Amino acid sequence: MSDQSSPRLKRALHTKIFIGLAMGVVAGLICNAAFKDAPQLAWLIKNLISPVGQVFMRLIFMAVIPLIFSALALGVAELGDVRQLGRIGGRTLIYTIVLTSISVIIGLTLVNLVKPGEGLSESDRQSLMSTITSAPVKTALDKAAQSKTVVQTLLDLIPRNPLADAVGAFDENYQGGGILALMVFSLFVGVALALARSERTVVFEKFLQGLYDVVMKIIHIAMKLAPLGVACLVFSVVARLGLDVVVILGKYVAVVMIGLALHMFGVYSLVLKFIIGVSPIQFFRRIRVVILTAFSTSSSNVTLPTALEVTEKNLGVSKKITNFVLTLGSTANQNGTALYEGVTVLFLAQFFGIHLSMSQQITVVLASVLAGIGTAGVPGGSLPVIVLVLQSVGVPGEGIGVILGVDRILDMSRTTLNVTGDITAAMYVAKSDGAIGLMSGGEAEAA
Repeated sequence: MSDQSSPRLKRALHTKIFIGLAMGVVAGLICNAAFKDAPQLAWLIKNLISPVGQVFMRLIFMAVIPLIFSALALGVAELGDVRQLGRIGGRTLIYTIVLTSISVIIGLTLVNLVKPGEGLSESDRQSLMSTITSAPVKTALDKAAQSKTVVQTLLDLIPRNPLADAVGAFDENYQGGGILALMVFSLFVGVALALARSERTVVFEKFLQGLYDVVMKIIHIAMKLAPLGVACLVFSVVARLGLDVVVILGKYVAVVMIGLALHMFGVYSLVLKFIIGVSPIQFFRRIRVVILTAFSTSSSNVTLPTALEVTEKNLGVSKKITNFVLTLGSTANQNGTALYEGVTVLFLAQFFGIHLSMSQQITVVLASVLAGIGTAGVPGGSLPVIVLVLQSVGVPGEGIGVILGVDRILDMSRTTLNVTGDITAAMYVAKSDGAIGLMSGGEAEAA
């Protein structure tokens, strides 16, 4: 009886999250229209609504570091053959570069066709210019100014103290390798574990498996709060912004959204249908809970636990490939972020009346692809990177303030594309490696 009821309970989660999302949007729009400038609304958001959403986020975040370490180390160790690791890693890298490049080209093509930065009225332009001196802009500029050289960035990928990088992974002011360095350490642990098989290392591998199981159970507990947490997170955004800023920046938002939609439902569907050989409709239906979690949290890292379970159980991808590809992909495969960054740079260049030559636009493509691979999988992680790309082509870095009003909405959307891209990458690698029972995990949605 319990086995029969479990799928129904699991299927209900995505429905509950969607209801929470809808309730947050509707309530936020009503409160914005009726009490937009009321101090009581600001107090309510700051002291009650937002903290509830943050509780949900923190319950997930606290499990991300041990999850990344155990999942990646186990994923590598379970591959067994180090040469197989090279094959899977190479396929993941090639997929990431090709699909990320396509996403940026889609975005830049749309910007050049629509020219969203050239259609604003002078009053709207001045209204947006007034946001440039805001505190978030200063924060983004300061972080961009502290950017490291390429050599130092590469060196920081090899951690001197993995514990320090784990502690500083989600600290905005941390200057070390952070979560990428932790991933490199986890890869080394997995490789060493595969090469040093003995009775003692078997004990350590069982410890990692136990850690993974415990962390996933924590995630299951936290996801019970997902519908309420999603409602609060979305309400906090919508109640503050309403639709005013979206209307002013309508063409820019539309270009980003259309680009993301073309890549998600166009490019990914073609890859799924003709390269992987599965039904795109079935694929998107089976990852609904992942899509809703990514959209509402704006974080690839927060969505990682759900993505791991859904990819293995609902899509039939082997655990070793799921752990390896999705864990790396949460930071290294950011198709949506790369597209967004390319569109934003060209939009702001048009906004300031700066013409970018073809060579400069190629620079934007390359910079966006590289930035998409290294951008942190947390809300707002791409803003300092955009500042650097802007400055590299002669656009004022302060221009980032123009789009801050709608960044959260677009962040939610591009995170959805990022996470979907990670799962598609895992499907592609598994198909290439012959390690997939294509979408054989049944109809159940993972909780």
